[in-house]
Amino acid sequence: MVNVQRKRMKQVDSLHIIIIAVRRYWFLIILQTHFRCIPVGNTCVISFPSFVIIRGDVLLCRTHWHVPVVGEGNFNREALNQHHKNKRLTIGLTVFALGKYVILFLFKEKNLLFLNAEKYFMTDHRVIIYVMVDEPSKVAYVEFGVKHSYKVFRIKKENRWQDISMMRMKTLSDLLKKYIQYEVDYLFCMDVDVNFIAPYGVETLGERVAQTQAWFFETTNQYFTYERRPESAAYIPMGEGDYYYHAASFGGTPSEVLKLVDHCYNGIMADKEKNIEAIWHDESHLNKYFLLNKPTKVLSPDYLWDFNIHGNQNAKLRWVPKDYGQVREN
Repeated sequence: MVNVQRKRMKQVDSLHIIIIAVRRYWFLIILQTHFRCIPVGNTCVISFPSFVIIRGDVLLCRTHWHVPVVGEGNFNREALNQHHKNKRLTIGLTVFALGKYVILFLFKEKNLLFLNAEKYFMTDHRVIIYVMVDEPSKVAYVEFGVKHSYKVFRIKKENRWQDISMMRMKTLSDLLKKYIQYEVDYLFCMDVDVNFIAPYGVETLGERVAQTQAWFFETTNQYFTYERRPESAAYIPMGEGDYYYHAASFGGTPSEVLKLVDHCYNGIMADKEKNIEAIWHDESHLNKYFLLNKPTKVLSPDYLWDFNIHGNQNAKLRWVPKDYGQVREN
């Protein structure tokens, strides 16, 4: 009788061990699925967010293809800074300011982009800002500290703002091939009418970095303003698409950014031959590219926020209010 009881106790103990092991296994699976695991040397720091981003009933700390959706609270800034500390990285930032944009956003005291980039953008690393303008003499001189610098390039101004937007892909491709790819480790391409308002750091670095559009972040793809005409190179059918991405900010390694801008430019030119213009110009082609080539990192709307939606205490980059009737010439 005693032996039978001992045998049963051993069976119960074994069952408890199995249950504990299974629970631990599923706990780790949940962590890997919903929380960021940051490699630091040979260890992995799991960062528990103070909140999770919600779209519908989906927890968004990772995409369905298992890459991070970066938002305030779901990364460990200290661990990431330590991880990148000794890499001696150089990060590039490109902006275009043609026509009235150079006066409104890069002239004298209005040059908030430069001033706040030094204050908030990749502050622990070397930064080169590449400024593309049609009138270089109107770009305000800014005396940066040791780590930040800028270079000004004169480019041709197109007649329509739509063409300016689309042809920047060709300009970026040319500059990447001639200069940028040899000077930086990572590159971000942003519109000039944005303003850094909080630290924008190494948590955003990746091979292919896509910025989600704030207005569409909590909607499903049936509402996205993709190009829906099958004859366009930017065509995305109804029911397809992961997020709606913003062309006002994207980035990655120079080689990956080059692939993106070449894809967009080739698509734009293919459409021109058919006398088609995608609904949102270069942004439509960018969304098609990221559908075919998934981003390795997705940035939440915190990284390009529109305060016309509502306030956001976690915003890093914001649109500068403007009257399009004043800045666009057609």
